[in-house]
Amino acid sequence: MQPIYTTFLILFRIFYTNIESSYPIILYFCTAKDEKIFNYIDIMTVKELDQVVVRFSGDSGDGMQLAGNIFSTVSATVGNSICTFPDYPADIRAPQGSLTGVSGFQVHIGADKVFTPGDKCNVLVAMNPAALKTQYKFCASDAVIIVDTDAFGAKDLEKAEFKTDNPFEEMGIKNTVIEAPISTMCKESLKDSGMDNKSILKCRNIFAVGLVCWLFDRKLSLAEEMLKSKFAKKPAIAEANIKILNDGYNYGHNVAANGATVYRIESDAKEKGRYMDINGNKATAYGLIAAAEKSGLQLYLGSYPITPATDILHELSKQKSLGVITVQCEDEIAGCASALGASYAGALAVTTTSGPGICLKSEAMNLAVIAELPLVIIDVQRGGPSTGLPTKSEQTDLLQVLFGRNGESPMPVIAATTPTDCFDAAYQAAKIALEYMTPVVLLTDAFIANGSAAWKLPNLTEYPDIKAPFVTPDMAGNWTPYMRNPETGARYWAVPGTEGFMHRIGGLEKSAATGAISNDPENHHQMTLTRQAKVDNIKVPDLVVEGNPDADLLVVGFGGTYGHLLSAVNEMNANGNKAALAHFKYLNPLPKNTAEVLKKYKKVVVAEQNLGQLAAYLRMKIEGIKLEQFNEVKGQPFATSTLVNYFTELIKK
Repeated sequence: MQPIYTTFLILFRIFYTNIESSYPIILYFCTAKDEKIFNYIDIMTVKELDQVVVRFSGDSGDGMQLAGNIFSTVSATVGNSICTFPDYPADIRAPQGSLTGVSGFQVHIGADKVFTPGDKCNVLVAMNPAALKTQYKFCASDAVIIVDTDAFGAKDLEKAEFKTDNPFEEMGIKNTVIEAPISTMCKESLKDSGMDNKSILKCRNIFAVGLVCWLFDRKLSLAEEMLKSKFAKKPAIAEANIKILNDGYNYGHNVAANGATVYRIESDAKEKGRYMDINGNKATAYGLIAAAEKSGLQLYLGSYPITPATDILHELSKQKSLGVITVQCEDEIAGCASALGASYAGALAVTTTSGPGICLKSEAMNLAVIAELPLVIIDVQRGGPSTGLPTKSEQTDLLQVLFGRNGESPMPVIAATTPTDCFDAAYQAAKIALEYMTPVVLLTDAFIANGSAAWKLPNLTEYPDIKAPFVTPDMAGNWTPYMRNPETGARYWAVPGTEGFMHRIGGLEKSAATGAISNDPENHHQMTLTRQAKVDNIKVPDLVVEGNPDADLLVVGFGGTYGHLLSAVNEMNANGNKAALAHFKYLNPLPKNTAEVLKKYKKVVVAEQNLGQLAAYLRMKIEGIKLEQFNEVKGQPFATSTLVNYFTELIKK
């Protein structure tokens, strides 16, 4: 009976690939022997959706991030749009099975473009009771929940602070639950593999991936290739995980279909090209490499490994074949100072950090300002002051990177908007740094740095050239360290050792005319104004408005909240509320049309993950502007539904 059941199910699923709605399907099975109808009835609900959200959750050591990444990549490869949110536990070393140590990975999959990882998930994988208890709040009302029943013993329930032996009843869960003895099946499947029990149980997450791949009709071939690549140096581990992956998929076919909902997400036509799944940190690294190639300079990274920026260091350290030099420094100051030294020597110099590191780097950043040397400072924002919430996302460094230094110390500031935009933002940051001879801050955040999306590989011939203002031989004899390009205000760059251009620069104020140390008040005033004017005159694109051209409400944001704010605006317009979005990528200098745009609308609301830093900055820059504010500081991305409700009420006022 079982082979017949499987065959019929496969054929039926293939036949019904273009269904338009959700409805129950009843399959009757008979034997070839007597063609008699069996009493066995399988009821399966099939839903074709434009989009769906899946959330993997378990202990931080259970490989939830790997599971989520595999499924995301498989989905991106079949042409779906994806947006991911790796939600790392704040308590990284929490005891196994505890509520504070749950690791999550959410992926939003769409037939068309998706901009957020989604508010609520349609499928929740909960590998233990703690994951169920902490993550159920992210479930939609009709979500499917997959659990490993072997991890729901008395001790496991006690660790998760359940008071009864039935967590589903205790939590009032009415959802469809696929209860699978995943641990037992993994042990049975790999009993002859030679692996110890601990190693076998590490494969549980891959079983869940296989089951979810069945639930969404995904082929396993790409997932298998990813596992082979991941465990290339441990082929036995790769083989074991591939076997478990297929076990999970087959379990879905043969057992879990009973009463479950199968989701189908078709793929709309995309622009032709080669695509890959990429997170923000990797995209940032690639953007820097591209800028180095375009400028003809060697890329140098001096960095201290701080969460969540460390992956940029890791990625660039792999690229020695491209001439990339990376130095893992002992502290933040050394990382920034070494990069500044590399810049002085003629390299495209970069340092990476997060908010606490910016505090420590500020003196060396100031040295780059007064010496007028190109330097890219990447700040992957995280939650809270001090150590705070190192794995969580916020936008709380804006005022620090704009003003958090001694003296008048202007720097251009760019804020990447999406994981894929990190590539372009890093490229532009390097271009501005090199062409205007200035340090530049690139803001990302933990959400877009760790989150991923499908990225079309760029054609670098379409990117603008990067031309640093190097001295030319004809300047020898007349050149001084602060001689400037009249169009950009950038001083000309003389790499040490270039014949005829001996000089020194440093932290003490210099004469504009000679480059010698100067304490003259008028000269200091002139140099301060000159450095400020150089930043003010940097050419950046105009502020673009998306949404309804006749909007009653303009939503304003910056950086990594772009997807959530755009989704909220689109939903409002679909509901008949006229709304538009103006999102800042360039923060210093502001786009030239900023005042014009913001003064055009009756109601303007600034939404940001802080207590109003962008709003305060805009009020300072634009006289008489009236702004409403929406502020959350939760260490989590915005919920689109919350934004829609708030903005809708604002329109009604």
